[in-house]
Amino acid sequence: MIKAIIFDFGGVLLRTQNRQGRRKWEEKLGLEEWESEVFVFGSEMGTKAQMGEITNQRLWEWIGQRFSLSPQELTEFQHDFWAGDVLDSALIDYIRSLKKYYQIAMISNASDSLRQNLKDRHHIADVFDLIVCSAEEQIMKPHKEIFLRTMERLGCGPAEAVFVDDSEPNIQAARKLGMVTVHFRPSTDVPSEFMKLGINGGKR
Repeated sequence: MIKAIIFDFGGVLLRTQNRQGRRKWEEKLGLEEWESEVFVFGSEMGTKAQMGEITNQRLWEWIGQRFSLSPQELTEFQHDFWAGDVLDSALIDYIRSLKKYYQIAMISNASDSLRQNLKDRHHIADVFDLIVCSAEEQIMKPHKEIFLRTMERLGCGPAEAVFVDDSEPNIQAARKLGMVTVHFRPSTDVPSEFMKLGINGGKR
């Protein structure tokens, strides 16, 4: 029996629908398309932020220094970088309907700003019974330990937990542990996928 449902954040609940802001800065800074994401997420400093070795503030200070941006330019870049991200409000509402019947959790590879963003920017922190942030754990998906810690805190076994993520390596890692998985893509109908698992309209 499923007891807990665990969601990724970026790429599942929050998705980039418009890259205009990022593309504007890539062109301004002489970067290739998608290279701005590399600096924020995939660079050594981006990884350090997600591992909790540096703060989110320090990451953006480094980006500002790397491209010789003024404080105002850095603020604009940071704003534009996130401006095209859209929260899936319909999916959030659906998750709220499940909360009465299941433990709802999040595992996110994110910097130390995650909790504040969930609470103050997106207003969805209350949706989750447990939020597991890589920066706080100092370990990132797909390492198995972050999944094991999450399940231990939820008090459930792998077969009792559903994990939803857009990353194939993360899905494979969870599946290897015996967790039930849903590989999220932009076309994924989560309620329909959950119905296949016996999770139907907020009822066991």
